[in-house]
Amino acid sequence: MPFTTQRKVRFQHCDPAGIVFYPRYFEMINSVVEDWFEEVVQRDFNQLHVESGTGVPTAAIDTQFHAPSRLGERLTFELAVQTVGRSSLTLQITAYCGEQKRLTSSSTLVYVDLKSGKSLPWTEAMRQHFIVENL
Repeated sequence: MPFTTQRKVRFQHCDPAGIVFYPRYFEMINSVVEDWFEEVVQRDFNQLHVESGTGVPTAAIDTQFHAPSRLGERLTFELAVQTVGRSSLTLQITAYCGEQKRLTSSSTLVYVDLKSGKSLPWTEAMRQHFIVENL
């Protein structure tokens, strides 16, 4: 079952036409990933980045925008794990407004040591929460 969360489209997300300016979607996607790490993986970004000196930078992202989102709408984001590697993780994120698909995004994150910048294997404590969804 995918992780699901909602985001309200706010004024800060919109361009002068009143629709979401595409870079703001990437901020929303990042906040969904951050919530997923906290709520599902049980490792919030403070624990990862500050306390542990590790991080999960995005190594690749491929996004399709299907329909515009407008100020005041509430978007539902679904996050599902596609693949898990030794130190990488590919996530599929889909956003809807009601039944209408607004975007799909596939992103690959890599677990790294922030000091050296080198990849690290996922810890078993984190890996146990990476349930691959059949999409």
